Amino acid sequence: MQFRYGLVGRNISYSFSKGYFTKKFETLGLRDHSYENFDLPQIEGFVQLLESQNNIKGLNVTIPYKEAIIPYLDVMDANAKKIGAVNTIKIEGKLLKGYNTDVYGFRKALEPLLKKHHHKSLILGTGGASKAVAFVLDELGLAYQWVSRTPKEHQIDYASINKETLREYPVLINCTPLGTYPNILDKPPIPYEFLGRDHLLFDLIYNPGKTAFLKEGESRGAAICNGLRMLELQAEKAWSIWRGTELSL
Repeated sequence: MQFRYGLVGRNISYSFSKGYFTKKFETLGLRDHSYENFDLPQIEGFVQLLESQNNIKGLNVTIPYKEAIIPYLDVMDANAKKIGAVNTIKIEGKLLKGYNTDVYGFRKALEPLLKKHHHKSLILGTGGASKAVAFVLDELGLAYQWVSRTPKEHQIDYASINKETLREYPVLINCTPLGTYPNILDKPPIPYEFLGRDHLLFDLIYNPGKTAFLKEGESRGAAICNGLRMLELQAEKAWSIWRGTELSL
């Protein structure tokens, strides 16, 4: 029997997950395990995907479907339900259960970097991944402010960020796709000239390893971190869910 896993998303040929799990299966000698990219132009194609493919035991979900996938699931674990975003699905027969392993990955990657003065954060972007980030910040007791190009209630726009804002919020977390390969010159529109040594910049992007956002911070003495460690950790959490050996925080 073949045990198949994969990634659901749009324009995911660059995906971290396929390479990571393919190598993992080879290292573990799991020749009957495989990992594939399921690139869907629209989320509505998810039903056909399940109907046309056999032996899929688990899926990861990435941009832009972490929220759109929810109506197709039968069950969600408590954290995923609170967050309102899913990036991991366990398939048992016809039962689809949704999880959010971004929480585990982000928390484990962020915590070692935090210092006493890192008490407030700007969350740049309001997509599915940003919800997991906010969930973790709540758990850690860090206040945060959402930033969006089209702000809703309790959010601000990028034009509102100034010197005082960056002084008040020393942690900046980029949850937007700005800067992802091949558009490596893109970055969130904030006044980088006001960054300094007290700041921590965390970018959920991992390709390139050092985005324009991170370079701006590094050049001004800020601590920086890309999304690779978070991805590795969330992938291991997903694997533990699929195997029934869940990792805990």
